[in-house]
Amino acid sequence: VQLQASGGGSVQSGGSLRLSCAASGRSFSTYRMAWFRQVPGKERELVAAISRSGGSTYYADSVKGRFTISRENAKNTVSLQMNRLNPEDTAVYYCAADPRYGPGTPWNRSEYSYWGQGTLVTVSS
Repeated sequence: VQLQASGGGSVQSGGSLRLSCAASGRSFSTYRMAWFRQVPGKERELVAAISRSGGSTYYADSVKGRFTISRENAKNTVSLQMNRLNPEDTAVYYCAADPRYGPGTPWNRSEYSYWGQGTLVTVSS
């Protein structure tokens, strides 16, 4: 499985960005998907996760009410709509896929076997 993230860029505080992640392969609908982010010197942290069907989502407290994760299984894509961005959202954002069957723990990085290359989001004040 290959994941290709796109959509990062620079935006002013209060602005919006939409990240997209395209996945290769035929089994996309069987993967739990997530977005993580990382800043230098800190651990990679979960931003949002979505179930295989898209019917269940999970968000970090810091982004609840501002970010929305969604997926289109027919197009093998997962997206992250980011609104009301602030400088603390500045990071490299990674999409990730968990191909295992059964339930998972959204914030557990070790459960995600596949990672995209990351896309940089910079929010200026």
